Amino acid sequence: MSGGRVPRGALPLLAATQLLLILDTAIVNVALPSVGEDLGAGSAQLSWVANAYLIAFGGLLLLGGRAADLLGHRKVFLAGLGLLAAASALGGLAPDAGVLVAARAAQGVGAAFAAAAAFALLLVLFPDGPARHRALAAFAAMGGLGGVLGTVLGGVLTDLLGWRSTLWLNVLAALLLGALVLRVLDGRTPKVVDGHRFDLAGALTVTAGLALVAYALVGAAGHGWLSATTLGTGCAGLLLLAVFAVVETRAARPLVPPAVLARPALRLANILGALAQMTLFPMFFLVSLYLQSVIGYAPLGGGLGLLPLSLVVVAVAPQTGRLIFRIGLGRTMTLGFVLLCAGTVWLALALRSDGTFLTTVLAPSLLLGAALPLVMVTTNVAATADAAPEETGLASGLVNTAQQFGSVLGLAVLVAVATTRTESATAAAQTDGFRAALLVGGAFAAVAAVASLRLRLPTPTPAPPRQGRVTEPR
Repeated sequence: MSGGRVPRGALPLLAATQLLLILDTAIVNVALPSVGEDLGAGSAQLSWVANAYLIAFGGLLLLGGRAADLLGHRKVFLAGLGLLAAASALGGLAPDAGVLVAARAAQGVGAAFAAAAAFALLLVLFPDGPARHRALAAFAAMGGLGGVLGTVLGGVLTDLLGWRSTLWLNVLAALLLGALVLRVLDGRTPKVVDGHRFDLAGALTVTAGLALVAYALVGAAGHGWLSATTLGTGCAGLLLLAVFAVVETRAARPLVPPAVLARPALRLANILGALAQMTLFPMFFLVSLYLQSVIGYAPLGGGLGLLPLSLVVVAVAPQTGRLIFRIGLGRTMTLGFVLLCAGTVWLALALRSDGTFLTTVLAPSLLLGAALPLVMVTTNVAATADAAPEETGLASGLVNTAQQFGSVLGLAVLVAVATTRTESATAAAQTDGFRAALLVGGAFAAVAAVASLRLRLPTPTPAPPRQGRVTEPR
């Protein structure tokens, strides 16, 4: 892996990892009622079976990316998959809800390190240009499929084999991917730069800060946005992030060099990536909930209702690179956000309490399937285009963190909107709530479409030679 030819099978391996990690955000959710019955868990404990994964995943992505730069991408990739497998096995054997929540949190830690390292490997193996665009398109396709397959597989496995099978599937998948990593990616690891010290203070403050902010966001729906718990936890997280910013200005070798965050294109691209997920991630959740609670589909049917969208994602994603080549990155990005806004608003206005899947969800979901790869590929390209080889893990950690927190924030906000507008449990009231939430999601996409017009990528310049510079994936 020392530059030049990309190892055979590398892209399918990395894309399959993305599929598994996104799948994990949804696969257990469908099984939660069965978990509650089996373990005697209440709704509060069950909510943390899902939230523990999201908090750990979102809070550790940045640390995972930087660790991959310093310790080796392949090594951190394997460690993340190993922890994911071990934590999934613990969850599969969990005797009570507390152990299951701990296992899900450990899964999130493993997923964060595996995701950041996998994305960094993609950046190193595929230089900026058409090859990277195709690779990122594969990631976008797998991400879209993961969200749907998680719901579908969760329903199928729970019905046939019980809820524990959803966790044992992770064990098998993570072990298989780990074996493929050993086979496809070689083990050569370059020497660490002389005198390189790990920024422990930065790592601790940013990880704790992000985790507390995530905790506040995912708990806001239950505690309320203005509750003492939400405000106290959120403020503590923001304070730690402020401390992190000060630490980085004084550290000899900062976890996130301030000069990196000073790049306008990188900042805007990460904001746009977050806005994309603030619309997309809650949309998946709300559509599945609408199909089940209003139209009356079973959990499996609710998941399958998103399958046409995923098929469009798979069809459009490989064409995204060609579109970027023809009309440019910025125009492709703006087009994607315009389609995302139009599809979300169309979906919101189409919802009816007496509707059917064909009359309400199908057509706008196809438009959303075309928008998803356009916005995800272009924001990822823009966020990583200026990354030097030794910054690939950092770049992947930043963009993944932005997207993950966009997902968490978007879900918290849109669920709160839906809940506020739902005055009763009737189908009409729930539909009104879903419609209001989706319109807010459309507003996020509209803001992103306008902001994308300001994106200006820097003109690439040859990098000066550096002592001990890492030039190959590790």
